[in-house]
Amino acid sequence: MRSWLIREHGDPSDVLRLEEVPQPTIERNQVLIEVNAVALNFFDILLCQGKYQEKPPFPFTIGAELSGKIVSVNEGSKFKVGQRVIALPKLPSGGLAEYVAVDERSIYPIPKSMSSYEAASMFVTYHTSYYALHNRGNIKPGEVLLVHAGAGGVGSAAIQLGKAAGAYVIATAGGTEKTKVCRSLGADIVIDYLTEDFVQVVKERTDGKGADVIYDPVGGEIFERSRKCIAFDGRILVIGFAGGNIPSAPINHILVKNYSVVGVHWGLFSKLKPLEIQKEHKALMSLYEEGKINPLIYREFGFEEIVEALNLLADRKTWGKLVVKV
Repeated sequence: MRSWLIREHGDPSDVLRLEEVPQPTIERNQVLIEVNAVALNFFDILLCQGKYQEKPPFPFTIGAELSGKIVSVNEGSKFKVGQRVIALPKLPSGGLAEYVAVDERSIYPIPKSMSSYEAASMFVTYHTSYYALHNRGNIKPGEVLLVHAGAGGVGSAAIQLGKAAGAYVIATAGGTEKTKVCRSLGADIVIDYLTEDFVQVVKERTDGKGADVIYDPVGGEIFERSRKCIAFDGRILVIGFAGGNIPSAPINHILVKNYSVVGVHWGLFSKLKPLEIQKEHKALMSLYEEGKINPLIYREFGFEEIVEALNLLADRKTWGKLVVKV
Protein backbone atom coordinates (compact mmCIF):
# COMPACT_ATOMS: atom_id res chain seq x y z
CA MET A 1 0.00 0.00 0.00
CA ARG A 2 1.02 3.67 -0.32
CA SER A 3 1.67 5.97 2.62
CA TRP A 4 3.10 9.47 3.05
CA LEU A 5 6.17 9.13 5.28
CA ILE A 6 8.36 11.64 7.10
CA ARG A 7 11.91 10.49 7.87
CA GLU A 8 13.34 13.85 8.99
CA HIS A 9 11.98 17.22 10.10
CA GLY A 10 11.52 20.08 7.68
CA ASP A 11 8.94 21.88 5.55
CA PRO A 12 6.32 19.51 4.09
CA SER A 13 7.58 20.02 0.52
CA ASP A 14 11.06 18.91 1.59
CA VAL A 15 10.32 15.93 3.84
CA LEU A 16 7.07 14.29 2.72
CA ARG A 17 7.58 11.19 0.58
CA LEU A 18 4.94 8.87 -0.89
CA GLU A 19 6.27 5.33 -0.40
CA GLU A 20 5.19 1.72 -0.71
CA VAL A 21 4.91 0.09 2.74
CA PRO A 22 3.40 -3.16 4.06
CA GLN A 23 -0.30 -3.13 4.87
CA PRO A 24 -0.73 -2.97 8.66
CA THR A 25 -2.04 -5.89 10.69
CA ILE A 26 -4.48 -5.35 13.53
CA GLU A 27 -3.71 -5.97 17.16
CA ARG A 28 -6.20 -6.60 19.96
CA ASN A 29 -8.99 -4.00 20.12
CA GLN A 30 -8.06 -2.61 16.69
CA VAL A 31 -9.79 -2.62 13.32
CA LEU A 32 -8.31 -2.18 9.85
CA ILE A 33 -9.73 0.70 7.86
CA GLU A 34 -9.54 1.38 4.14
CA VAL A 35 -9.08 5.14 4.11
CA ASN A 36 -11.40 7.21 1.89
CA ALA A 37 -10.60 10.78 2.97
CA VAL A 38 -8.32 12.64 5.38
CA ALA A 39 -8.77 16.17 6.75
CA LEU A 40 -5.68 18.33 7.18
CA ASN A 41 -4.92 20.48 10.22
CA PHE A 42 -2.33 23.19 10.79
CA PHE A 43 -0.58 21.02 13.35
CA ASP A 44 0.21 18.55 10.54
CA ILE A 45 2.62 21.18 9.22
CA LEU A 46 4.14 21.66 12.66
CA LEU A 47 4.61 17.89 12.96
CA CYS A 48 6.56 17.87 9.70
CA GLN A 49 8.73 20.72 10.95
CA GLY A 50 9.30 19.20 14.39
CA LYS A 51 7.67 22.22 16.04
CA TYR A 52 4.65 20.45 17.53
CA GLN A 53 4.54 19.43 21.21
CA GLU A 54 4.28 15.80 20.14
CA LYS A 55 7.33 14.44 18.29
CA PRO A 56 6.68 10.91 17.03
CA PRO A 57 9.58 8.61 16.11
CA PHE A 58 10.72 8.39 12.49
CA PRO A 59 9.35 7.39 10.12
CA PHE A 60 5.85 8.64 10.80
CA THR A 61 2.69 9.49 8.88
CA ILE A 62 0.55 12.57 9.57
CA GLY A 63 -3.24 12.81 9.34
CA ALA A 64 -5.29 13.00 12.55
CA GLU A 65 -8.82 12.74 11.13
CA LEU A 66 -10.06 10.30 8.53
CA SER A 67 -13.13 8.59 7.20
CA GLY A 68 -13.17 5.15 5.69
CA LYS A 69 -14.59 1.65 5.53
CA ILE A 70 -13.76 -1.12 7.98
CA VAL A 71 -12.21 -4.10 6.17
CA SER A 72 -11.05 -6.29 9.06
CA VAL A 73 -12.06 -6.73 12.73
CA ASN A 74 -11.13 -9.00 15.60
CA GLU A 75 -13.58 -11.56 16.98
CA GLY A 76 -16.05 -9.91 19.34
CA SER A 77 -15.61 -6.43 17.90
CA LYS A 78 -18.56 -4.03 18.19
CA PHE A 79 -17.81 -2.91 14.62
CA LYS A 80 -18.59 -4.74 11.39
CA VAL A 81 -16.72 -5.24 8.14
CA GLY A 82 -18.09 -2.78 5.59
CA GLN A 83 -19.14 -0.21 8.19
CA ARG A 84 -18.36 3.46 7.38
CA VAL A 85 -16.69 5.36 10.20
CA ILE A 86 -14.71 8.37 11.34
CA ALA A 87 -11.38 7.42 12.91
CA LEU A 88 -8.67 9.24 14.84
CA PRO A 89 -5.45 7.29 14.25
CA LYS A 90 -2.57 7.67 16.69
CA LEU A 91 0.92 8.74 15.71
CA PRO A 92 3.26 7.55 14.31
CA SER A 93 0.63 5.81 12.11
CA GLY A 94 -1.49 8.70 10.89
CA GLY A 95 -4.24 8.65 8.29
CA LEU A 96 -2.41 9.67 5.09
CA ALA A 97 -2.14 6.06 3.96
CA GLU A 98 -4.36 3.70 2.01
CA TYR A 99 -4.98 1.50 5.06
CA VAL A 100 -4.59 2.17 8.78
CA ALA A 101 -5.07 0.14 11.95
CA VAL A 102 -6.97 2.11 14.61
CA ASP A 103 -7.98 1.42 18.21
CA GLU A 104 -11.73 0.82 18.52
CA ARG A 105 -11.96 3.54 21.17
CA SER A 106 -11.00 6.09 18.51
CA ILE A 107 -13.64 5.07 15.96
CA TYR A 108 -17.11 6.56 15.52
CA PRO A 109 -19.94 5.45 13.20
CA ILE A 110 -21.47 7.85 10.68
CA PRO A 111 -24.89 7.95 8.98
CA LYS A 112 -25.35 6.76 5.41
CA SER A 113 -26.26 10.28 4.32
CA MET A 114 -22.85 11.71 5.29
CA SER A 115 -20.19 11.82 2.58
CA SER A 116 -16.63 10.67 3.20
CA TYR A 117 -15.36 14.24 2.79
CA GLU A 118 -17.84 15.64 5.30
CA ALA A 119 -17.07 12.87 7.78
CA ALA A 120 -13.30 13.37 7.61
CA SER A 121 -13.58 17.12 8.10
CA MET A 122 -16.05 17.36 10.96
CA PHE A 123 -14.75 15.54 14.03
CA VAL A 124 -12.20 17.77 15.78
CA THR A 125 -13.75 21.09 14.75
CA TYR A 126 -17.35 20.24 15.62
CA HIS A 127 -16.50 18.39 18.82
CA THR A 128 -14.30 21.28 19.96
CA SER A 129 -17.02 23.82 19.26
CA TYR A 130 -19.82 21.71 20.75
CA TYR A 131 -17.82 21.16 23.94
CA ALA A 132 -16.90 24.85 24.07
CA LEU A 133 -20.42 26.21 23.62
CA HIS A 134 -22.42 23.68 25.62
CA ASN A 135 -20.10 22.28 28.27
CA ARG A 136 -17.83 25.27 28.93
CA GLY A 137 -19.96 28.18 27.73
CA ASN A 138 -23.41 26.97 28.84
CA ILE A 139 -24.92 28.79 25.90
CA LYS A 140 -28.65 29.48 26.09
CA PRO A 141 -31.30 30.29 23.45
CA GLY A 142 -31.51 34.01 22.79
CA GLU A 143 -27.98 34.79 23.97
CA VAL A 144 -25.58 36.75 21.77
CA LEU A 145 -22.61 34.70 20.55
CA LEU A 146 -19.59 36.44 19.02
CA VAL A 147 -17.45 34.05 16.93
CA HIS A 148 -13.99 35.16 15.87
CA ALA A 149 -12.35 33.73 12.74
CA GLY A 150 -15.78 32.55 11.63
CA ALA A 151 -14.58 31.21 8.29
CA GLY A 152 -12.03 28.90 9.89
CA GLY A 153 -12.51 25.26 10.83
CA VAL A 154 -13.61 25.67 14.44
CA GLY A 155 -15.16 29.09 13.81
CA SER A 156 -17.43 27.84 11.03
CA ALA A 157 -18.53 24.98 13.27
CA ALA A 158 -19.22 27.43 16.12
CA ILE A 159 -21.46 29.58 13.91
CA GLN A 160 -23.61 26.61 12.91
CA LEU A 161 -23.74 25.13 16.41
CA GLY A 162 -24.55 28.54 17.88
CA LYS A 163 -27.50 28.92 15.52
CA ALA A 164 -28.61 25.36 16.29
CA ALA A 165 -28.58 26.27 20.00
CA GLY A 166 -30.83 29.27 19.37
CA ALA A 167 -28.19 31.97 19.79
CA TYR A 168 -27.99 35.27 17.93
CA VAL A 169 -24.64 34.91 16.15
CA ILE A 170 -22.20 37.68 15.26
CA ALA A 171 -19.13 36.53 13.33
CA THR A 172 -15.85 38.22 12.43
CA ALA A 173 -13.70 37.42 9.39
CA GLY A 174 -11.18 39.17 7.17
CA GLY A 175 -12.07 40.09 3.60
CA THR A 176 -15.00 39.79 1.23
CA GLU A 177 -14.70 36.06 0.55
CA LYS A 178 -14.51 35.02 4.18
CA THR A 179 -17.34 37.31 5.31
CA LYS A 180 -19.49 35.85 2.53
CA VAL A 181 -18.71 32.37 3.88
CA CYS A 182 -19.87 33.39 7.36
CA ARG A 183 -23.17 34.67 5.98
CA SER A 184 -23.71 31.42 4.11
CA LEU A 185 -23.25 29.54 7.40
CA GLY A 186 -26.12 31.46 8.97
CA ALA A 187 -24.45 34.24 10.98
CA ASP A 188 -26.94 37.01 11.80
CA ILE A 189 -24.27 39.71 11.55
CA VAL A 190 -20.86 39.47 9.89
CA ILE A 191 -18.05 41.94 10.62
CA ASP A 192 -15.05 42.42 8.34
CA TYR A 193 -12.34 43.10 10.90
CA LEU A 194 -10.10 44.54 8.16
CA THR A 195 -12.43 47.50 7.70
CA GLU A 196 -14.70 47.53 10.78
CA ASP A 197 -14.24 47.75 14.56
CA PHE A 198 -15.95 44.65 15.94
CA VAL A 199 -16.16 46.15 19.44
CA GLN A 200 -18.17 49.09 18.17
CA VAL A 201 -20.44 46.96 15.99
CA VAL A 202 -21.17 44.48 18.79
CA LYS A 203 -22.05 47.28 21.20
CA GLU A 204 -24.27 48.99 18.63
CA ARG A 205 -26.13 45.81 17.68
CA THR A 206 -26.71 44.81 21.32
CA ASP A 207 -27.72 48.30 22.57
CA GLY A 208 -24.53 48.49 24.61
CA LYS A 209 -25.05 45.15 26.38
CA GLY A 210 -22.28 43.24 24.60
CA ALA A 211 -21.92 39.55 23.72
CA ASP A 212 -22.94 36.92 26.26
CA VAL A 213 -20.47 34.38 24.89
CA ILE A 214 -17.31 35.11 22.89
CA TYR A 215 -15.64 32.25 21.00
CA ASP A 216 -11.96 33.13 20.56
CA PRO A 217 -9.55 30.85 18.67
CA VAL A 218 -7.23 33.77 17.86
CA GLY A 219 -5.94 35.26 21.12
CA GLY A 220 -3.59 38.26 21.20
CA GLU A 221 -5.19 41.59 20.42
CA ILE A 222 -8.51 39.92 19.55
CA PHE A 223 -8.81 38.70 23.15
CA GLU A 224 -7.85 42.11 24.52
CA ARG A 225 -10.49 43.86 22.43
CA SER A 226 -13.08 41.18 23.16
CA ARG A 227 -12.93 42.17 26.83
CA LYS A 228 -14.34 45.56 25.78
CA CYS A 229 -17.55 44.05 24.40
CA ILE A 230 -18.25 41.18 26.77
CA ALA A 231 -21.60 41.38 28.56
CA PHE A 232 -22.15 41.32 32.31
CA ASP A 233 -22.06 37.63 33.36
CA GLY A 234 -20.49 36.86 29.97
CA ARG A 235 -18.08 34.07 29.10
CA ILE A 236 -14.97 34.40 26.92
CA LEU A 237 -14.06 30.95 25.61
CA VAL A 238 -10.31 30.54 25.03
CA ILE A 239 -10.00 28.05 22.15
CA GLY A 240 -6.46 28.74 20.97
CA PHE A 241 -3.91 31.27 19.83
CA ALA A 242 -3.91 31.24 16.03
CA GLY A 243 -2.79 34.88 16.11
CA GLY A 244 0.50 33.81 17.65
CA ASN A 245 0.36 35.90 20.82
CA ILE A 246 -0.83 34.63 24.19
CA PRO A 247 -2.63 37.43 26.08
CA SER A 248 -2.89 38.07 29.82
CA ALA A 249 -6.23 38.75 31.45
CA PRO A 250 -6.28 41.52 34.11
CA ILE A 251 -8.11 40.05 37.09
CA ASN A 252 -9.51 43.41 38.20
CA HIS A 253 -11.28 43.85 34.86
CA ILE A 254 -12.80 40.36 35.16
CA LEU A 255 -14.07 41.31 38.61
CA VAL A 256 -15.51 44.69 37.64
CA LYS A 257 -17.38 43.40 34.58
CA ASN A 258 -18.31 40.10 36.26
CA TYR A 259 -17.35 37.86 33.34
CA SER A 260 -15.52 34.55 33.07
CA VAL A 261 -12.50 33.56 31.01
CA VAL A 262 -12.99 29.87 30.30
CA GLY A 263 -10.36 27.48 28.99
CA VAL A 264 -11.40 24.97 26.31
CA HIS A 265 -9.00 22.01 26.10
CA TRP A 266 -11.10 19.51 24.17
CA GLY A 267 -8.15 17.20 23.52
CA LEU A 268 -7.60 16.53 27.21
CA PHE A 269 -11.35 16.31 27.83
CA SER A 270 -11.61 13.62 25.15
CA LYS A 271 -8.90 11.55 26.84
CA LEU A 272 -10.32 11.92 30.35
CA LYS A 273 -14.00 11.44 29.47
CA PRO A 274 -14.36 9.19 26.40
CA LEU A 275 -17.98 8.32 27.25
CA GLU A 276 -18.87 12.01 27.04
CA ILE A 277 -17.30 12.11 23.57
CA GLN A 278 -19.62 9.29 22.52
CA LYS A 279 -22.62 11.33 23.72
CA GLU A 280 -21.34 14.43 21.91
CA HIS A 281 -20.91 12.42 18.72
CA LYS A 282 -24.50 11.15 18.81
CA ALA A 283 -25.75 14.70 19.34
CA LEU A 284 -23.67 15.98 16.43
CA MET A 285 -24.82 13.21 14.10
CA SER A 286 -28.42 14.07 14.97
CA LEU A 287 -27.79 17.75 14.18
CA TYR A 288 -26.24 16.75 10.85
CA GLU A 289 -29.20 14.57 9.89
CA GLU A 290 -31.55 17.41 10.85
CA GLY A 291 -29.65 19.69 8.44
CA LYS A 292 -28.49 22.07 11.18
CA ILE A 293 -24.76 21.51 10.65
CA ASN A 294 -22.77 20.78 7.52
CA PRO A 295 -18.94 20.81 7.46
CA LEU A 296 -17.38 23.67 5.51
CA ILE A 297 -14.89 22.30 2.97
CA TYR A 298 -12.55 24.65 1.14
CA ARG A 299 -11.34 22.13 -1.42
CA GLU A 300 -10.83 18.42 -2.03
CA PHE A 301 -7.35 17.28 -3.07
CA GLY A 302 -6.03 14.12 -4.69
CA PHE A 303 -3.76 11.80 -2.69
CA GLU A 304 -0.72 12.97 -4.68
CA GLU A 305 -1.53 16.65 -3.99
CA ILE A 306 -0.83 16.58 -0.25
CA VAL A 307 2.18 18.95 -0.46
CA GLU A 308 0.16 21.52 -2.43
CA ALA A 309 -2.66 21.26 0.11
CA LEU A 310 -0.35 21.78 3.10
CA ASN A 311 1.31 24.76 1.41
CA LEU A 312 -2.10 26.37 0.94
CA LEU A 313 -2.95 25.68 4.57
CA ALA A 314 0.36 27.23 5.68
CA ASP A 315 -0.50 30.48 3.86
CA ARG A 316 -3.62 30.81 6.07
CA LYS A 317 -5.64 32.04 3.10
CA THR A 318 -8.10 29.17 3.08
CA TRP A 319 -11.30 28.67 5.05
CA GLY A 320 -13.04 25.67 6.52
CA LYS A 321 -11.26 22.35 6.04
CA LEU A 322 -8.94 20.97 3.36
CA VAL A 323 -9.65 17.32 2.60
CA VAL A 324 -7.50 14.74 0.80
CA LYS A 325 -9.08 11.90 -1.18
CA VAL A 326 -7.14 8.67 -0.68
